[in-house]
Amino acid sequence: MAAVLGLALVAWMFYSNRTAARKASERGRADQAAETTAVPADTPQAEIKSHEPEREAQPPEEERPPAPEVAEQVIALAGDEMTLEVSSHGAVLKSATLSAYTSFTGRPGPDNPPVKLDFSSSPGLELSGVAGLAPNAAYEVERGTDGRIVTFTSATAEGLTVTRVIELQDDYRVKVSDTLRNAGDKVLALGTNSVAVGVMERGGSKNDMLSVDSLPAADKAKARYWDKEKETKRLLSGAGGGFGCGGKVSAQGMPASETRRVAEPQSWVAIKSRFFVTGFYSSEANSGFALKASRDTSKPSYALSSVSARVFYPGRILGQGETCSREYTLYVGPKKLSLLQAMGNGMEAVMQFGFFTWFCKLLVPTLNFFHRIIPNYGVAIILLTFLVRIIFWPLTHHSTKSMKKMQEIQPKIKELQAKFKGNPQKLQQETWAIYREHKVNPMSSCLPMLIQIPVFIALFTVLRSAVELRYAPFLWISDLSEPENLFAGVLPIPLNILPILMSGTMALQSYLTPSAGDPQQQKMMMVMMPIMMLFMFYSFPSALSLYWTVSQAVSIIQMWMMRRKSAQTAHASAVTVEAPLTRQQRRQAERQAKG
Repeated sequence: MAAVLGLALVAWMFYSNRTAARKASERGRADQAAETTAVPADTPQAEIKSHEPEREAQPPEEERPPAPEVAEQVIALAGDEMTLEVSSHGAVLKSATLSAYTSFTGRPGPDNPPVKLDFSSSPGLELSGVAGLAPNAAYEVERGTDGRIVTFTSATAEGLTVTRVIELQDDYRVKVSDTLRNAGDKVLALGTNSVAVGVMERGGSKNDMLSVDSLPAADKAKARYWDKEKETKRLLSGAGGGFGCGGKVSAQGMPASETRRVAEPQSWVAIKSRFFVTGFYSSEANSGFALKASRDTSKPSYALSSVSARVFYPGRILGQGETCSREYTLYVGPKKLSLLQAMGNGMEAVMQFGFFTWFCKLLVPTLNFFHRIIPNYGVAIILLTFLVRIIFWPLTHHSTKSMKKMQEIQPKIKELQAKFKGNPQKLQQETWAIYREHKVNPMSSCLPMLIQIPVFIALFTVLRSAVELRYAPFLWISDLSEPENLFAGVLPIPLNILPILMSGTMALQSYLTPSAGDPQQQKMMMVMMPIMMLFMFYSFPSALSLYWTVSQAVSIIQMWMMRRKSAQTAHASAVTVEAPLTRQQRRQAERQAKG
């Protein structure tokens, strides 16, 4: 069982990567075909827009406008879950502090403050492209009485007034409204303008990740994961571009950052790390977005250090006294399924559960249900494992019994193979006759394995990215979302106990599993598979090793119980039944009893 699941996991990794690459390539060809057929021959070249990402030059830092002479005001909007810092220079988000999540493992305190998402390198909500209004222009500030709302106002020399209201709401939401009014005596032309989503920095963990997701505005569109798309895969995931596969490439000669423009309108755009996300959608249709990937210049190989994005809006004309308004909603918080589902518009797709999304959406609330009963996610994973094993207990029990019967009839099968060596058709008929006689179906032992493979892959997907497991302790483990890393800095390789236990239980399970095949192949699988899985899981989150170890331990107990029952049955059948007494023996026994 463990060997089959291990091989299935490896096959799933390769399949997922190849499928993602194929879909990205197909989308690229389709977009190119659409561009070729849909654009009239007399269309000016400047008006032709591709739906695929295009390179966009970054303006040099010295071209950015200087800071305003007016002193900056930083306003804190405080809620139960989050505190926002907003600046009067540009009416932008400078940072978001998430009070429920600590920066490091352990108890919260002065040395372990809450997580702070720093937007200083690319301020959130920065408005660019409005003539006469610098992205960091000085705004007048009017604070709300409840500490959750602030209003910013600015004006240009041409008479355009810009009013922005930022409101901190519950569930990590930020509501923003922009109103642009032509208060001058001339018609104003608003060119293409953009609003920044913000920036996401990479954390220190090897398992951390950065990416950009979006949902096209077309009907029945599916979310696009730009770390998998052909044109942006190299920027967001390195040249290898696959989970667990492929290596990094040299960063020599590569720019410190690159920007790609996607001209296709989007319903929402999100930048994310492994556990946190900033999602953005607006009331007005946009004209696409640009993503920027910045690399860590201190490393010789390509490694992403941050991602940012900004959403573009088409230009328009404002007559005298005319007003235009836009509303935006930001989600700045954890990658938590229930909260993202509540946002609507399919934003929970940033969880990137993949093919088994429907099952992952069942597992996450189940895990949280167990955590509410016993508030420890290590225990919750164990209870979840027990639940999965109980659900499939009848199938696995039947499978084990079927494999046991197959093992018992192997001598007869081998006799048939020798007898009908030159007659395959007769051999098949006689083999199936033995199966029917002993009521054995060789395929029945495979069914439970095939059913459990989707379950395992869904658990694998959930446990490696659920924010609930971030810094969750269990026994000697300080963080279930990371390897144990015991004695890091002392030993050449940190010690991870659970992958070792997992390999040991895998070998024991393979030893106890009845096998109808070649004993040599079974021995090889009993040695090679645990070693392979040990290397594969050694750097994986410890939650995964915990799940698989417990699952295999339950399977071992199940097999031991079946073996014990079989041994007791065999012992009972081996007891010799005494022969009945003769008439003479009975009489002699009666006389002895009287005397």
